[in-house]
Amino acid sequence: MNIISLSENQKNEKRIAITPETAKKYISIGLEVSLCESYANHLGIKDEEYKELGVSIVKDEKEIINNADIIVQLGLLSDDKSSLLKENQTFIGVLNPYENKDKINNLVKRNINTFSLELLPRITRAQSMDILSSQANLAGYKAVVESFAYFEKAVPMMMTAAGTIPAAKVLVVGAGVAGLQAIATAKRMGAIVFATDVRMASKEQVESLGGKFLTVEGAENLETEGGYAKEASEDFKKKQEELLSETLKKIDIVICTALIPGKKAPIIIKEDMINNMNSGSIIYDLAAIQGGNTALTKVDEIVDRKGVKILGESNILNKLPSSASNLYAKNVFNFVSNLYDKEKKEINLNFQDEIIEKTLIK
Repeated sequence: MNIISLSENQKNEKRIAITPETAKKYISIGLEVSLCESYANHLGIKDEEYKELGVSIVKDEKEIINNADIIVQLGLLSDDKSSLLKENQTFIGVLNPYENKDKINNLVKRNINTFSLELLPRITRAQSMDILSSQANLAGYKAVVESFAYFEKAVPMMMTAAGTIPAAKVLVVGAGVAGLQAIATAKRMGAIVFATDVRMASKEQVESLGGKFLTVEGAENLETEGGYAKEASEDFKKKQEELLSETLKKIDIVICTALIPGKKAPIIIKEDMINNMNSGSIIYDLAAIQGGNTALTKVDEIVDRKGVKILGESNILNKLPSSASNLYAKNVFNFVSNLYDKEKKEINLNFQDEIIEKTLIK
């Protein structure tokens, strides 16, 4: 069986799905690997490095798709490439089925086995395949670094003969994987860190990293069985707004990470809250691509409201493509390894396997 990957549109996506390390692993379990020319040149990985491992480098994308059994990507292919896919091929990626419903349904109707990895169940066996966690971890780190780069003051407390510079105060909204990494990164760099989340289970995790957990009086635990956040009641939202509004007046940097799978990101920071923040403050909105956690977020733009800068990129991981690719490619390999029957040398659509059943789009 032949597993392939095509180059992404590098304006939008610099990550790759097959690294030399994982190419070697695919070959070791009996798969043939084919990549298009210059597949990872932009990351400093030459075609020769793949060829030395036994990977076929193919110039013609039509040929590589035609001979593929398994296609692994970051996202959906462009329409012209997608039209070349054939019945019984297996397509794996982060497909955002809630936004790309029609395109994905078209693949399913053509009997293409379509797997979307963000639908992985949160079970122990799936941890090595968990692309949301591996990528969010890096995003949380990078959001803090980017915010500090725009912040025009020192971050840690500094005591000098000329006086003391106070430590920057950071608020992390949403204490999932990205939020927890943001807390850890900001603490390591000397900031005073606060965090808020609708899931009460986050309190202990936040405090273990040295952050102060902000909670409204009579808070309800808004956590789904799958470990994700769910929508809050109107009463809870009102109390949370009052707490946030007062807190934001004293905060220098805000990192927003709150997402609800399959839905528009909740607007947590309202326009009037931003108006009351100190000039020079920074908000980095990791939820920008799903609408944003602030009322003023614009994708790939820096919004300046009375000196408060609001940043939100469509793909922050394009700034860490090598690290993100290494983790993503390993996640994908672990998923394929679970899906591929090494003895029969075929894809095993075992619907008794929760991992396969949950990620296959029907």
